[in-house]
Amino acid sequence: MVIGSPVEDAATSAPSRRTPVRREGAPPRASRRRGSGGWVWFALPSIALVVVFFVIPFVLNIPFAFSSWSGYSNDVSFVGFDNWVFLWNSGVLAPATVLTLIYAVIAMVIQNTVALSLATALRRTGRVNSFYRSLFFLPVLISPLAAGYIWRAIVQPDGVLNGFIGIFAPGFAFAWLGDPVWALITVAFVDAWKWSGIATLVYIAGLNGIPASLLEAAELDGANAWQRFWRVSFPLLAPAFTFNVVTTLIGALSAFDIVASTTGGGPGVSTRLLNVAVQQQFGQSYFGTASSLSLTVTLLVVIIAVPLVAWLRKREVA
Repeated sequence: MVIGSPVEDAATSAPSRRTPVRREGAPPRASRRRGSGGWVWFALPSIALVVVFFVIPFVLNIPFAFSSWSGYSNDVSFVGFDNWVFLWNSGVLAPATVLTLIYAVIAMVIQNTVALSLATALRRTGRVNSFYRSLFFLPVLISPLAAGYIWRAIVQPDGVLNGFIGIFAPGFAFAWLGDPVWALITVAFVDAWKWSGIATLVYIAGLNGIPASLLEAAELDGANAWQRFWRVSFPLLAPAFTFNVVTTLIGALSAFDIVASTTGGGPGVSTRLLNVAVQQQFGQSYFGTASSLSLTVTLLVVIIAVPLVAWLRKREVA
């Protein structure tokens, strides 16, 4: 038997320079190339829906915001910013913008306060908590118009809410949607009730992502439950907080369905938000001014959301 030299054995067993060495378990290069663009095809139907039903109509609507388009004339001409001047002088633009901002802040605060409280109580996984998570998520599945009609019946002077309060205060009968101040707060509360389920799930995911060792260390250091939440959990919830604050604020700035089904913009104009004013302008055949108000809503969302996201992201804990 002939035994080769060590050099020959090494040369025979060594891989060729032209043969690439692949780590065990690593996917082939061709598979990596195919997988890197797979998300595009997966997201393509959603992207197409957004482009067709949101982006294209928005772009096509921009020229009409600067036109004199109405149902009372065949002439559609460029008028610049005259639509906004008309809306301002007629007392529509400024009050509607202020009411929209107030409504958005109230709805955002209520929604995040309720959602964070529910998430703290339901963060642990179990049969009981799973049941209540599903229960509090049910309003999200209800149509906004249906939710508005339901709550309109509940808060009537002879509705369930006043009947319940009447148990403790006999003869109580308050028109929640008939008072200019309370109407806005009530509708904002209904908006928060409708969408709190989504924010609750986001906060639950954020709370469950906090390492248990940090909370245990804080407990060993003598921190009580409130201190552990405020000093440990809340700072680490910054990404979830950023997402929920921005999405709830944007959703409230674009509110229409719930307001239309509860107050219709009343009493008077106390709940006439920007989108409600858009609907009223269209109903009066002032299509140009309605387009101007619609563009105002978009600009308001961009002007508020972009700086808010940038500011909240800076406060996030890495």
